Amino acid sequence: MPTIPQNAALISIDMQKAFDAAPWPRRWNDKVDENGLALLAAWRAAGRPLIHVRHDSVEPNSTLRPGAPGNAFRPGFGPRPGEALVTKSVNAAFIGTDLDLRLRRLGIDTVVLFGISTDMCVSTSVRVGANLGLRVILVEDACDCFDLADGAGGTIPAREIHRAHVATLRYEFATVMRTVEVLDALGVAEPV
Repeated sequence: MPTIPQNAALISIDMQKAFDAAPWPRRWNDKVDENGLALLAAWRAAGRPLIHVRHDSVEPNSTLRPGAPGNAFRPGFGPRPGEALVTKSVNAAFIGTDLDLRLRRLGIDTVVLFGISTDMCVSTSVRVGANLGLRVILVEDACDCFDLADGAGGTIPAREIHRAHVATLRYEFATVMRTVEVLDALGVAEPV
């Protein structure tokens, strides 16, 4: 089983309310909140570095724009006092933000990522992080994505989109783990 260095940072990506309603399509992972909250609780209990990423859209009609109800974090996912918040307006948590600088200043070379959506902001952040030289761990069952139109009148189910993106990320960009494996690596016997 892969190990997780003591100073590895957990990065929660776009765990926001907007994704529960239109215009966003159907999601598939009904355990995303449970698994994400278990990761946050274990990380906090271990006193390890934790960074929250929020998408602040610059599009005026976006459900993710600052001030819109959907911009808020899902219950339990907002930063607590002393926890870092990085805001972004594009898919990658590293582009147009100080995330890389924050990690470098803390001497962090390993990041553990989860969030919404697997194929967009999570995947892009994994790829950019790996290209910046970070060791990236993706917690696959603490991610979620949406059904998407295939451009030919059909729909690609979210579960298949997730599966394909996780396979690509595993092949070249990240170590892929499940929540229970991460908790085990932290020494947490049961989900918190």
